[in-house]
Amino acid sequence: MDEETQSTMAAVGPRLKGLRTQRSLSLTALAEATGISLSTLSRLESGQRRPTLELLLPLARELRVDIGQLIGAPQTGDPRLHLQPVTRHGMTMLPLTRRAGSLQAYKLIISPKMRSPDPEQASHEGYEWIYVLDGRLRLVLGDNDLIMGPGEAAEFDTRTPHWFGNADEHPVEILSLLGHQGERAHLRARTVPPTERTPN
Repeated sequence: MDEETQSTMAAVGPRLKGLRTQRSLSLTALAEATGISLSTLSRLESGQRRPTLELLLPLARELRVDIGQLIGAPQTGDPRLHLQPVTRHGMTMLPLTRRAGSLQAYKLIISPKMRSPDPEQASHEGYEWIYVLDGRLRLVLGDNDLIMGPGEAAEFDTRTPHWFGNADEHPVEILSLLGHQGERAHLRARTVPPTERTPN
């Protein structure tokens, strides 16, 4: 291995730790999400373990970056984004931003499998803005139960318990912006009258 390659590989550990920290992920959480052992991740971040494609692929997928960003490959000048969709539990996520940062953009395609008569809400640090492209989205935010159609947008503090999924048996497509506290789009959804809400 030449000196330049060795230098590139040695930079993977600090870069990986930086991306993980930006996303407020613990080593344990990243290990569980990727199936890579905690000790391997720890040694990889400290530079004691040589990165391999087998390790980099699941890490890039979980951190929502391309491998080139993990290893610090130079940009080619091509501004086009080469989307790498990730599908989990009936939801397909396409990252629309290339670099890690305080604001991340995604296109989400949610299958009717995400429809739930009794959704379980979750909360986490951050702020989210969503815009419905196609279909009907059900957003449960605290005590509010909202139905959103194409062209409608919502923003909310993700520390408020929330859930979103299909409002009916058809897929729904949305744009999502995720950021830290204070980054807002200054848009909000209308409250749906009880007669329009999806029955529980």
